Amino acid sequence: MTRARFLIGLAIALTATQVAQAETSPQTSADKGKVLYYRNPMGLPDTSPVPKKDSMGMDYLPVYAEGAEPAGTVRIAPGKLQTLGVRTAPVEEVPALAGSVQATGTIALDERRQVVVTTRAEGWVETLAVAATGDTVRRGQLMAQLYAPDLLTAEKEYLLARSLASDGHADMGHGSSADLATAALSRLKALDIPAEEIARLQRSGEAASRIPIRAPADGVVIDKPVVAGMRAGPGEPLYRIADLSTVWLVAEVAEREVGLVRPGQMAHATLTAYPGRRFDGVVDFIYPTLSRETRTARVRIVLPNRDRALLADMYASVTINTPRAGSDSGPPLVIPESAVLDGGTRQTVLLDLGDGRFQPRAIHLGVRGDGKVEVRDGLRKGDRVVVGANFLIDAESNLKAALQAFTASAGGQP
Repeated sequence: MTRARFLIGLAIALTATQVAQAETSPQTSADKGKVLYYRNPMGLPDTSPVPKKDSMGMDYLPVYAEGAEPAGTVRIAPGKLQTLGVRTAPVEEVPALAGSVQATGTIALDERRQVVVTTRAEGWVETLAVAATGDTVRRGQLMAQLYAPDLLTAEKEYLLARSLASDGHADMGHGSSADLATAALSRLKALDIPAEEIARLQRSGEAASRIPIRAPADGVVIDKPVVAGMRAGPGEPLYRIADLSTVWLVAEVAEREVGLVRPGQMAHATLTAYPGRRFDGVVDFIYPTLSRETRTARVRIVLPNRDRALLADMYASVTINTPRAGSDSGPPLVIPESAVLDGGTRQTVLLDLGDGRFQPRAIHLGVRGDGKVEVRDGLRKGDRVVVGANFLIDAESNLKAALQAFTASAGGQP
């Protein structure tokens, strides 16, 4: 056994020496160009800027500029590919690809379906017909009674002016009594006195000191600052009402995919609160600003909410259906989404060069859908890319490229 090992080692040494002599011969060097560096003859990760021998006396092999591999190229022994779980897939050309944009978002109340209940007359809240947040109200429903001395004064002025007008009196200095009645009526309307209260006043001729506060729209009370007995000034909010039949889903879309989103596109949302249920909506608006911190744009999606299942601030996963790839420029090239190494501002794949060699390749992506992603630049039909264990190879590639750049800048040689 010892003799056999010695013979095998001697054969390897002689073969390596012959190869080294052939590679370093003047004719070979002239054909291949400048020597970049010398590598270990046994394949160990050791290089030298000058010729040298290893511990067994074997010459280091020269690496020429013409045959140098691109920075970051990784070599893996064929026997280790299966151990690492390396899998590849071809770059394919498909007739069309139904695109989609994936995002996350939160539920918000529809701002266009919210109203604030206020009063234009100063007064004090005597009674509350709607006394709790969450109560459902209908348009015109009585919500509170407000004692307002200004209302009593305004109604008495109107009754007096109308009485003078009916008696035929006129004030020559300030116009007719009919004008006074019209002005008094305008003041009542300016105080936002309900039309039914004005009709009652004209019918009964009796002034009132209480203003009925009624709901201006259907909805749910989401805020109730008012309490019985408090003083209410003009313009102060008493209630806030929201119509929950539709809500907004504000999605955060990555900057590189904002250009694929358009108002009117269909969107689908899933929430952890309702496993297995999908909520369908429509893209309504793309906000005109971009977040500096997350580099995302906000996209507003309108979702029906007739059963009130969607609550404000719920977290959702969103899929926005984008235009189909290949409709304008012919069939698109696609690769599996798992092949993409997404660095945020840069997307790369690992290109299979054959013989266990893998090279990082920057690409430009298009729409996504059906588990695949469109490749607009960087690959050709028939290329093979790594779809399994690509993160391990990418880490090795980045380390190798960094070491080569460091040694090159330090001594002019890798």
